[in-house]
Amino acid sequence: MPATRWCGRIPCNPTSGDPRVNRIKGKLILVTGASSGIGEACARRFAAEGANLVLWARRADRLERLAAELGTAHRVSLSVAVVDVRDRTAVNRAAEALVSAGRVPDVLINNAGLASGMSRIQEGDPADWDRMIDTNLKGLLNVTRAILPHMVARRKGHIVNLGSTAGHTTYPMGNVYNATKFGVRALTEGMNLDVAGTPIRVSSVDPGFVETEFSEVRFHGDKDRARAVYKGFTPLSADDVADAIAYVVNLPEHVNILDLVIMPTAQRNVYVVDRSS
Repeated sequence: MPATRWCGRIPCNPTSGDPRVNRIKGKLILVTGASSGIGEACARRFAAEGANLVLWARRADRLERLAAELGTAHRVSLSVAVVDVRDRTAVNRAAEALVSAGRVPDVLINNAGLASGMSRIQEGDPADWDRMIDTNLKGLLNVTRAILPHMVARRKGHIVNLGSTAGHTTYPMGNVYNATKFGVRALTEGMNLDVAGTPIRVSSVDPGFVETEFSEVRFHGDKDRARAVYKGFTPLSADDVADAIAYVVNLPEHVNILDLVIMPTAQRNVYVVDRSS
């Protein structure tokens, strides 16, 4: 009997997906919302793995600094574009520029998203509602509609949508944010059905508590209130989520993770969190 090879604590089967095999290197990966948080962490992780990157975000200064840093540290190609995913015209223009240059992404990470406000429906601000619906749902649709037909045409590609545990269970005053993330979950399942008959993969990675700018944005810049969200336990980091996304993208072409839920150990569901203080 041949000796068992081990990858960390996992026995490796080189015919079915040795986790040490780098299938990311050389792929062209488009990341939306790449200037901060999970999007930035994905850009760093994929660059380190040797992927070529297209980075879209609204904040040009952050985007350019990130691209300059990654371009110096890694021998990969990088291009950036200031794109607000809510702007369908801008999305289509940026996508057409990629296609015209022969740079159809191998992987699309639909990361751009946010929560804005936290209140009862009867007290909610419609401007917050519009911001979440336009970014989390319509933005994801805008980018997918611009990129997916080209993946279908060449019968190659992988879409990874950033969902949330908020798309599995509602919580008080989450209402519209919950609705958008339930919508992302439905869109992921719908996309997966729509590309049946092609080798294109569609995945969702759904994090629980992740300490990024998320809560600060939700609470409109209130840093103290944002910090209180993570008090008494260790939340996920953006790098933790990027690791999970990299795992999903790195799997063999015949393997697809439709939905991966990732939470900090202290979080048991959206209501139960083991806080030490």
